[in-house]
Amino acid sequence: MEKNWLVIVALLFQIIQTTEAQNGTSSSNSKLKDAYTALQSWKSAITDDPLGVLKTWVGNNVCSYNGVFCGNPQNSTLPTDLVVVGIDLNFGNLQGTLVKQLSLLSDIALIHLNSNRFTGNVPDTFQALQYLAELDLSNNLFSGSFPSVVLSLPGLVYLDLRFNEFSGPIPDSLFNNKRLDAVFLNNNQFVGRIPSSLGNSKASVITFANNNFTGDIPASIGNMGASLKEVLFLNNQLNGCIPEGIGRLTEMKVLDISVNSFTGHLPNSFSCLKQIEVLNLGHNKLSGVLSDTVCSLRSIVNLTVSGNFFSGISPSCKNLSLSGNSIGCDFSANCLPGLNQQKSQPECSLLPSGMNCVQIPLITLLSCG
Repeated sequence: MEKNWLVIVALLFQIIQTTEAQNGTSSSNSKLKDAYTALQSWKSAITDDPLGVLKTWVGNNVCSYNGVFCGNPQNSTLPTDLVVVGIDLNFGNLQGTLVKQLSLLSDIALIHLNSNRFTGNVPDTFQALQYLAELDLSNNLFSGSFPSVVLSLPGLVYLDLRFNEFSGPIPDSLFNNKRLDAVFLNNNQFVGRIPSSLGNSKASVITFANNNFTGDIPASIGNMGASLKEVLFLNNQLNGCIPEGIGRLTEMKVLDISVNSFTGHLPNSFSCLKQIEVLNLGHNKLSGVLSDTVCSLRSIVNLTVSGNFFSGISPSCKNLSLSGNSIGCDFSANCLPGLNQQKSQPECSLLPSGMNCVQIPLITLLSCG
């Protein structure tokens, strides 16, 4: 997935340049003294460093520490006025916990801790990190409830909690943050319904995959409009109908709702997903006709509807199933006449009743083209 956080990347580049230029700067200012206290406290809470990542974390010149980046604070351009503005310890294989003293890094913008062995949760003192824009805790052993302290970070743009052991529900207010552009929640143990506040979000990427979410996709998702480019619901315990409003996501490129229990027919509004490239509806309980609604989408390169109960197919969809086309398709394990690798008649007869969904036309979709 291509990141679009260009401002943050530019900031990090500036941070690195400033750090290199000022590497010998004295730590006499109070904020670097606070940073020394914070980083040494954290170092004491790291119990295993097999790669020697922290071997340079000695002395009071914190700007020389491996993985620590210094730069000018938000309200200053003086070259000698340095603060810690970034920490990147990705792939360090460090074992330990986060400590409350990290809140002393009050000017920090980036914390990247991908692929370590950190445990516990995020200290409540992180609420002091008002400039924090990127928080990447992915591929660790964090546990407990959703780290609600992140909800108090006004500058947060990128939140990555995937591949941890977080559990419980996610808070309704998560999606009220208009600045959040990427939210990765996948591969945890989250439960409960996806909040109806989802539609308030302006994020371009959200992943719910590989958790234990239940209920349906909130109808409010359509309110996200052109902002949402990728959303992954796969491998949860979601059910109900696919909301008609999903057609309002006119800039969507990736939609994956596979391995759930969604029912009913595909909404007509799917025809509005003109930018969709990957559409995975596989392994649900969807039924009805597989029509041009999905098979005529102009940008699609991968279409998966396997493991459902579709019983009718349009000519254009049937053409897609033939070998030699440029689109990757999987129509197997349905009830489609004339196609190979379909369910047996006894299996198709097991389609439960009440599988149809009420199709409510949306006036705003009439001009989707």
